[in-house]
Amino acid sequence: MAKKAKQAKPQQPFNIVIVGQGGRLQYEAVIFAASLREMSPGFKGRLIVAEPQNGPLWNKDPSMRGGQTRALLEDLGAEIIPFESRHFGSGYPNGNKIEALLAMPEGEPFVFFDTDTLITGDISTVPFDFSRPQASMKRENTWPEIQLYGPGYSATWKSLYDKFGLDFESSLDTSYPDEFWRRYLYFNAGFFYYECPRAFGQRFLDYALAIRDDAPPELVCQSLDPWLDQVALPLVIHSFGGGYGCLPDGYLDGDVTCHYRFLPLLYARENDHTVEVLERVTAPNPVKKVLKNHDAIKFMIYHGRGQKVRDLFDRDDLPRKEQAIRNRIRRNGYWMR
Repeated sequence: MAKKAKQAKPQQPFNIVIVGQGGRLQYEAVIFAASLREMSPGFKGRLIVAEPQNGPLWNKDPSMRGGQTRALLEDLGAEIIPFESRHFGSGYPNGNKIEALLAMPEGEPFVFFDTDTLITGDISTVPFDFSRPQASMKRENTWPEIQLYGPGYSATWKSLYDKFGLDFESSLDTSYPDEFWRRYLYFNAGFFYYECPRAFGQRFLDYALAIRDDAPPELVCQSLDPWLDQVALPLVIHSFGGGYGCLPDGYLDGDVTCHYRFLPLLYARENDHTVEVLERVTAPNPVKKVLKNHDAIKFMIYHGRGQKVRDLFDRDDLPRKEQAIRNRIRRNGYWMR
């Protein structure tokens, strides 16, 4: 008698959070929402666009401009939720992703994405374990920058784990040698997730402020701008029992999402499917009418400049460093952001 096929475990409902700020991010939010709707029609959670409100920490109003963008986001199924910037603002806009979490629904699992992300597959297929957080592994060796006579990776990171009473040794990937950067827990903050946004956000805020305002002496030669969020993030994830390997490879920053950062980089290095999704979800007239208000989107997508960027590169033989890709695009006069 044939065995019964094992039923797939149903996905736990979760919300998605992105930041919608005036300027480029509000248009990226439209692309995100359009791609989520197109590629993940079975998504059952809420898409929340967190909008920073004007206040004393901003040198200009950070909220989204114009009613058309708001109306389109809502038509695409997004909810716009305001939040206050009490600690960062213009001095550190990356802090939006921290403070936004405190305005999210308490106790509801969430995935935060940077707004410059395209959904390219079915988000409901991603096997999240929301009790064990992880963040994006699409990272480079950006922090710390080891100085000739300064502390190394171990001493620098251990000082932070000690500051917050965390076990440093259990965070290490011992498949890599001592003083090699991949040995130490480090993520790109392009996505992260957990079972409660407020618990995660409060600890993220507490750690980030403590590092910013009272860093260990081992950090005296290290820059925290723009790296503060990525310095605090692995500590937060480790404190909640997460780390490497909590999410299988190949879903986020893989078949299901693309963190493109800037459209010229998407056209230069991403696969044909990603480009096809981008151009398909931005083609409907209501979407095009809004997106054409942003020059980089208008020229890259609708005027064909992105395809010209694409022709400059062989996706099977890309320059190893992102800066080399940027430089080639600039030399040919196609860089926009």
